[in-house]
Amino acid sequence: MATVTAPAPRISLPGVLKHRAVHKLLLLALAAAILVPLANARWASGSWPAALTVDLTAPLSRASDWIVDNRDSHPLFLYFFGYISNAVVLSVRAVYLVLLGAGWAGVTAIAGLVAWRVAGVRLALGTAAAFLACGLLGMWIPTMQTLALMVVAVLASVAVGALLGLAAGLSDRMDRILRPVLDTMQVLPAFAYLLPVVLIFGIGVPAAVLATVVYAAPPMARLTSLGLRGADKEVLEAVESLGSTARQRLLTARLPLARKELLLGLNQTIMMALSMAVIASVIGAGGLGDRVYQALASVDVGAALAAGIPIVLLAVVLDRITGAAGDGTDAAEGSRRAGWAYALAAAVAVAVAGRLLGRLDWPDAWTLNIAEPVNRAVDWMTAHLYSGVPVVGGTADWAGHFTTWVLDPVRDGLQGLPWWSVLLIVAALAWVIGTWQTALTAVLAMAAIGVLGVWKPSLDTLSQVLAAVAVTLVLGFAIGIAAARSERFERLLRPVLDVFQTMPQFVYLIPVVALFGVGRAPAVAAAIVYALPAVVRITTQGLRQVDPAAMESARSLGATSGQQLRQVQLPLARRALLLAVNQGVVLVLAVVIIGGLVGGGALGYDVVFGLAQGDLATGLVAGAAIVCLGLMLDRVTQPTERRAKKGA
Repeated sequence: MATVTAPAPRISLPGVLKHRAVHKLLLLALAAAILVPLANARWASGSWPAALTVDLTAPLSRASDWIVDNRDSHPLFLYFFGYISNAVVLSVRAVYLVLLGAGWAGVTAIAGLVAWRVAGVRLALGTAAAFLACGLLGMWIPTMQTLALMVVAVLASVAVGALLGLAAGLSDRMDRILRPVLDTMQVLPAFAYLLPVVLIFGIGVPAAVLATVVYAAPPMARLTSLGLRGADKEVLEAVESLGSTARQRLLTARLPLARKELLLGLNQTIMMALSMAVIASVIGAGGLGDRVYQALASVDVGAALAAGIPIVLLAVVLDRITGAAGDGTDAAEGSRRAGWAYALAAAVAVAVAGRLLGRLDWPDAWTLNIAEPVNRAVDWMTAHLYSGVPVVGGTADWAGHFTTWVLDPVRDGLQGLPWWSVLLIVAALAWVIGTWQTALTAVLAMAAIGVLGVWKPSLDTLSQVLAAVAVTLVLGFAIGIAAARSERFERLLRPVLDVFQTMPQFVYLIPVVALFGVGRAPAVAAAIVYALPAVVRITTQGLRQVDPAAMESARSLGATSGQQLRQVQLPLARRALLLAVNQGVVLVLAVVIIGGLVGGGALGYDVVFGLAQGDLATGLVAGAAIVCLGLMLDRVTQPTERRAKKGA
């Protein structure tokens, strides 16, 4: 008789050891136990070894000299880049002359009537008031210069982005090719785009326009592809069953169905183009950005604010008009063409009347000088609020304490770590949150910084980013949670976030210079204010999208409000919170780099110095390091689930 033997009991692992992240941490601990002693024996010093550094100064200087020497004689420049440069200059000049020919009354009327046709009387009045405010501040000519550059840059960005989006939306192969390119372009700080175009086109309007196109085209390409791929398959099948060609299906079905995404892409392209057009003042774009840049260089806060207000007004107006077009709030189909014809005729009539009356230029008597009272207010703040305030101290004291207690220790700690330990930490973080491919990309990007010979300045920039991100996340999560739990608070907060999200990066430097002077702390403060709205919005949206059934179940079990937040909402909103962290890091890096203009130092200073002094070797090396740092930070903070679906 056979004996039935009971199977041996299986040993089950504790619950915590079943998580994939724990497995990865155990493997990393094993690898560290082997690699750390070996690395410490070979490279005990914390600095990057000189033997692993490649000096690019000489080849970059030779390349720069060759380009400068051959810019007026080589066929590549004469018959390719030269034609592009001339086309850009002629286009911007033509638009600028048209704006000047229309006069202040004509431009204001055209802008107001476009806003009226798109979104109604209220936005039309706001648009007209915004343009009139630009004139009252004495910034009409710089505003027209910025607007002319914007028109050309946006048209080119939309054309390039739409073509790339069409290719990616209609071809899986092109989508796979373009996706990593667009991913990389979207995490690069704006300053990184200035250096290559300056190397080829020199300082001036062509370089500014082309840098703006490269920076602003990716969102149009991504959203065009998203709209085409998200078209209703049943509608497409119905159109195809009628015997339509591929071109007819594109024009009659795919593009109309993707209208909302296309208009959203236009909105994002306009906002990014305005932001970049202002930053491009560093390389000779002129206009409002140049006024802000020159005022910041001389710490003239009043003049900077006088030029910064029109930038904000332009951003808000353009955002509202394109946003309303995307929501489909324009007139009914039957009267749309007639309404546009009447609006155009009225705008032309106003422009012609202004020309006949000789009122093309904004009257000098109608200008309001705010620079002097603002500078007096800044002087009063310097005398009364910078230091010596009882109990709380002054703004300069806060900046000094933040630098001494936070920025300096973080920077010294990072620079004191052995270089190989920094790479191990980067690998661990990237692998735990992602895959080994993610970790490899992050480590290679960080190692490239050392190879370029800018290890210490990059760690200085990284310390500012980490400090700014920590403050941003604490404030952003707290405000986002409050907004998610109170609809009234969210309604009050919404217009504030709208304004802050439409302001170009450059403008954030003005108030922090007025409050804190120059240095690393003001650069960090500007980065925090710039990144905070995105973190707040993503956090609020993520918490509000938590499954209501899960919340109702928690309430039925007697969970308190705090328990519902900690045990239900935050865990279920994990993906949104990780996205908030990622966006906070990317946005903070963008402004920390621009903080080189107000004493932020590190990589931002090297880029500004290279652009200002024509030392393209220093600027290009710093720009490449910024690219690597942005790529590393994106990979370390971007969850695998979102990366897999990005652009899908």
